[in-house]
Amino acid sequence: MKAIKKIYLALVFLFLYAPIAVLIFFSFNASRTRGHWGGFTLRWYRELFNDPEILRALYNTLSVALFSSFISVLIGTVAAICIFNLRSVVKNIVLHITKIPLANPDIVTGVSLMILYVFVFHFFKFGNFGYWTLLLSHIAFNVPYVIFSVLPRLQHLNSNIFEAALDLGASPSYALRKIILPEIMPAVLTGFLLAFTLSIDDFVVSFFTSGSGVNNLSILIYSMARRGINPKINALSSLMFLCVIVLLYLVNKRDIVFSKLENNQGDNENEI
Repeated sequence: MKAIKKIYLALVFLFLYAPIAVLIFFSFNASRTRGHWGGFTLRWYRELFNDPEILRALYNTLSVALFSSFISVLIGTVAAICIFNLRSVVKNIVLHITKIPLANPDIVTGVSLMILYVFVFHFFKFGNFGYWTLLLSHIAFNVPYVIFSVLPRLQHLNSNIFEAALDLGASPSYALRKIILPEIMPAVLTGFLLAFTLSIDDFVVSFFTSGSGVNNLSILIYSMARRGINPKINALSSLMFLCVIVLLYLVNKRDIVFSKLENNQGDNENEI
């Protein structure tokens, strides 16, 4: 029975990672055709970093991901704290409304945002699709993910800590910055990483809200794939996969460090 489980697990991982392994393998192929191995080369990586269109799309992708993640974390963290302090009935209503964007198909979100921007541009007689509409769209679909990353952490906090800080003379803003935020910081970082990953990965919402002349990597890869698979796509995808591996490693290290700090803090409290 154990052997069957191991074989099943191996087949699952093979199904998941074999395509990625093939992609990385052919990113070093000197031949343009995928059915022929022309020898080892780094040509496609060199051409990748010398392609202004790809570099411009990479800049748009990373800048939108970073800015949208920071802004989403600010909005989402404040919103999570506000939702946590609502009354139970109102809190449940707000939580159900917040869950709608998570369950909503991306194409519905993308088309809805596109129609909203068209209405605003027509009503105010200025503006056009571009970088800012792309950034606002990414902020819009990232905020709910940050909220539901921070809320569970708030629910596990001791509610008496904040009140004790107020009784000792701390102002609400000081208690929030020095007590609440350090306690929920692991969840805030998790929300940031989740928002950053979703922003880089998004295609549908970006496609409907970016406008002509502004591409991110997902839109560029889609347009390049329609003209035929360019070997530079293999190189670009391989580097993106490497970045994901590094990001996952850092997240795991962060979780280990925070868990050790929490255990040490618990041990010190028990000693006291």
